[in-house]
This record gives sequence, C-alpha cells and structure tokens, in this order.
Amino acid sequence: SSRISSPLPADPVSELAAALGADVALERPSEAEHGDYATNAALKLAGVRRKPPRELAAELAAEAEALPHVAHAEVAGPGFVNLFLDDAWFVAALRAVLRDEPWPPTGRKVQVEMVSANPTGPIVVSAARNGAYGDSVARLLAHVGNEVEREYYYNDAGRQIELFVESVRAARAGEPVPEGGYEGAYVALLDPDDPVDQMREQIEATLERFRVHFDTWRRQVVVEQQVAATLAKIDTYESEGATWAPTTRFGDDKDRVVIRSDGTYTYYAADIAYVEDKLERGFDTAIYVLGADHHGYVARLRAAAGLLGYDPERVEVLIYQFVNLTSGGETTKMSKRRGDIVTLDEFLDEIGVDAARWYLVNRGPDQQIDIDVDLAAEKSQKNPVYYVQYAHARIASILRQKPAGAFESPATVEREERELIKRLLELPSVVEDAAAKRGPQAIPAYAIRVADDFHRFYHEHRVLESEQEAFRLALCRATQLVIATCLDLVGVEAPERM
Repeated sequence: SSRISSPLPADPVSELAAALGADVALERPSEAEHGDYATNAALKLAGVRRKPPRELAAELAAEAEALPHVAHAEVAGPGFVNLFLDDAWFVAALRAVLRDEPWPPTGRKVQVEMVSANPTGPIVVSAARNGAYGDSVARLLAHVGNEVEREYYYNDAGRQIELFVESVRAARAGEPVPEGGYEGAYVALLDPDDPVDQMREQIEATLERFRVHFDTWRRQVVVEQQVAATLAKIDTYESEGATWAPTTRFGDDKDRVVIRSDGTYTYYAADIAYVEDKLERGFDTAIYVLGADHHGYVARLRAAAGLLGYDPERVEVLIYQFVNLTSGGETTKMSKRRGDIVTLDEFLDEIGVDAARWYLVNRGPDQQIDIDVDLAAEKSQKNPVYYVQYAHARIASILRQKPAGAFESPATVEREERELIKRLLELPSVVEDAAAKRGPQAIPAYAIRVADDFHRFYHEHRVLESEQEAFRLALCRATQLVIATCLDLVGVEAPERM
C-alpha cells in the first residue's frame, strides 16, 4: 500500500510553520479568501511577549512576507495572521506528496489482540466490529512505523466448549440440545468428532475473507498452565478464605480474587497470566480490543501489568460499542445460543467486504453503530464507500489513457487545484492523529473530503489535452495515492474500474 503519509523527507506545511518560529502552528481557514493558511500564534504569545495581539501579528506578518513562497500576509480579526502562498509552493508541495516514501521505523513492537470469540459458533456482526476496528488500528500503527502483531485468543476447553460439543452431537443425532446449549442451524452442520477445530477454521476463513489476518492464535488452556507460576510472582493476601490481588494499588476500584476459597483459579488469575504472556514476548504495548460489556476490564488489566512489575501504560484496552442492523426500518437481534444470528459471512454476502469494513469503522468506537443494510448495499454515490472508490476508479481511468510523468510548473495553479493539494497535504497529520488516538474513523471522514475536492477539481478543469495536462495528471496521481492509502488503512479495496 502507499505510504505517502510519511512526514519525510519534507512536510511543506510544517517547514513553513517552522520558518515562522517554534511557537507557530498553521491551520487551513474555513474560507479560501482568508488565505491558504493562518495562525493564531500572536493571540497565544501576546501575554508572554507583553505586546497587544495585533501588534505582534503585524510583526509576524512582516516576517512571513520575507519568506520564500509567501506572496502576501495580512492581519485579521483580533490577531490572526493569514498567509497567501505563491504557485511555486503548491508545485513543490505536489512533488512532496508524490515522493511516496515510507514512514520511518519506530523500533516499537505492538500487539493488537482482537475478536477472540470462542469457537462455539460463526462470527456475528457484533464481533465483526471488533475485527474491523482492531485491524484498522493495527494498520494505522504499522503504517506509522511500528512492528505490529495481530493475535486471536480463544478457549477450546471448559464447560462452555463441552456444552457446544454436546449440542453438536445431539443435533446430529436428531436429539434435543442440552439445556443452555446451542440451537443455531450451523450446529447440525458440524462434524461431531471435532466441531471445535472445525469451527475455529471456519472463523479463520471468515476473518481472512473480511481482510483480518491473524499472525498468532493463542489457546487459553496454554496460558492457564502458567497461572500458578505467574501468581507466585505477585503480592497477594488472604481474606475470607480466598487469595486476593491488591489491584487497587494500580487504580482498580476494588481488589480482585485470584484463588477462590475452594482452591480454583478465577478468570482474573488467567488474565494476569495472559498479560505476562504478552509482555514477556517483548511487546512494548499490548492492546486489547473489547466490547462495551467489558468496560470494567480496563483498570484490572492495567493493574495486572503493575502487579507483575511492568509499567501499566504498556497495556491498553480499547472499548467499542455494539452494532445494530436495520433493514426496512426493522432492527435485527443476534444470539448465538438461540440461533437467531446474523453471521459475518451473511452480512458480507449482503453488502460486500468493502462496505462492511467501511461502515464498521466510520464511527468512533464510543458510538453505537446503526447500519442501514439497504444503503450499505447500494451501488451509488449516496453510499460513501462507493463515492470514495469511484473517485479512485475515475482517476485510474484517466491515467490509463495517459500515465502521469514529469511536469513543469503550470502558468497558474487554479483555486480548485490549490484546495486539492492542501487537502492532500493533510494526510500526515490525519494518519498520525488517528494512530495516536486509536481512532480509525478519522480516515473515512478525511477520504470523503479528498473525494469531494477531487470531484470539484475534475468538474471545473479539463485534465487530458489541456494546457496544464502534465501538472493535472500528476495531481490526479497524487490524489489516487492518497485515496488508496486511506482505503487500505480501513481494509477497503481501491478499485481500478467500477
């Protein structure tokens, strides 16, 4: 995938800001007549410099006009400085976008553990958000130079698994499933001799189809074998006949039992062993992706790291809200045990992988998602993923007729061209911010703005056989690179034809 979001070898906007001073940050004004970029540095520095904001802004404007490529600078409002850049700056900026160099390696290893549903049934749409969100976070972290591993943690032993196996055997024998068992139609299709492995393989195949690839599959039973050794390394205390871990020392709301009064380990004891298992494998950061019903796990998993002597900051827990599907105004409920489920495969059959990936990450993880299946399946520009893909395909069509190559500076960089170039230059900060905040929803939102600006440019200006053909072909190519990068970061294909 393209890596044009790299800040190297040069970020023209940052270079311009740095030339104005360490305290200056540039932003795009909402109105083009207010300049190409603006800064409120004078307002922020007025108190420190002991000068009125407009006086300080006037000094900053004078300094700006002495810089190369600043055609004009003006003071606006209570102390803003608006910068108007010359055409040569935009040409240089376009060349910077086209350099397409990778982000430098950070040297950090990150693990993203996601989905992790036990192999007792097919992946349903609610778990699909876990995969789409977690994988997009992993893609972002890898894109900005981290070494990333994706892990699936699952249990293939215990009472839940036994109940699943009993349900499969009963269904195949034409008998009622045991109380509390699994009743879905899929149960009767599984091999009664090895339904767990068969189900896990089906889950893996579905997730690969969904473009979520796991580097490791970790069995819970293997981790549980380490529990005794792990608990021996932490401070514990006895109370009420049980063994407790003092998790409140590390921000948990209460201490947690690790060994019950009957001598059995709690789930939290296994959680501590799994934290150790992750961090001992050399990951600088271990990220868990969990549903909203696991909100209480945030503090206790970080506390587990602290109990073991690790920095709790090395453990992150990302919480996401659930998904509702609507069709014809009606909401579909999902339950593995009752059998009235919508599987991820059925969802992909209905709307396709691209739309599924897009719709499952285009809202922040703290927001519940309501997906209108009818709109998501629609092949029109009312569908946002189709709209962005269409921009990429349109550019591909142009470049098939004449590929982009070397170009000279145009006679004039038109307004729509300037606006598109400025939009393309936003990608480094959008990607970096999305990675830092674990918020891939910023990428689809930005991709739509890029497509908007491209369609506006394409509507106003002829590309092929125009006087500025070479420059505009290069601008098309740069836009294609940016859109392809955005789509890849959320697991969506960038089609050449539509």
